[in-house]
Amino acid sequence: MYKTGKAAKLLGVHFLTVKRWIYSGKLKAQKSAAGRWYVPESEIRRLLGKALRDETKRCVIYARVSSHEQKPHLKSQVERLEKYAESRGYEIVKVLEETASGLNENRRKLQTAYNTLKIGRANLILVEFKDRLSRFGFNYLKSLAESYGANVEVMNGDVKKDAMQELVEDMISIVTIFSAKLYGLRSRKFKNVTGAVKSAIHD
Repeated sequence: MYKTGKAAKLLGVHFLTVKRWIYSGKLKAQKSAAGRWYVPESEIRRLLGKALRDETKRCVIYARVSSHEQKPHLKSQVERLEKYAESRGYEIVKVLEETASGLNENRRKLQTAYNTLKIGRANLILVEFKDRLSRFGFNYLKSLAESYGANVEVMNGDVKKDAMQELVEDMISIVTIFSAKLYGLRSRKFKNVTGAVKSAIHD
């Protein structure tokens, strides 16, 4: 058992911080008959271990391709991310592979990644490129990670040149979605607009 002053030194904080932690319930302590607080050694070890754990980058690797035709690229994407994480001493908590459009807001594996941050098992999502996380709204997803006390790290800043086909597919998806909302799926205008876009791209 340690007095609050000694506990503060061991934890590297001011003794008033220790008192505040005791009153808030963050630190368990026992009060003597004389009215003095004593902190068990187990609590010191618990907080020191938590601080050390928080400093360690515990990452979720998130790899994504947009179509089943690109699925063979998932393995090499994961291998590059694992090598990058290991070179920086990151602890890999989970590896998630997903085949879905970057425009899809309901990706199951992406939700799993964020749930892992939310429960504190990881404090970092690692992706190869920004658009692996999301085609649009990357900064919002980064802010969401930060709200959990975590972060998003991008291995490479620029989109790969061979990702052009995926960009084309996403553009067609956007045109299709908005045309359907404007004209309806069975309308002639919908078929004309989507047909013209596909024809112009493939030409």
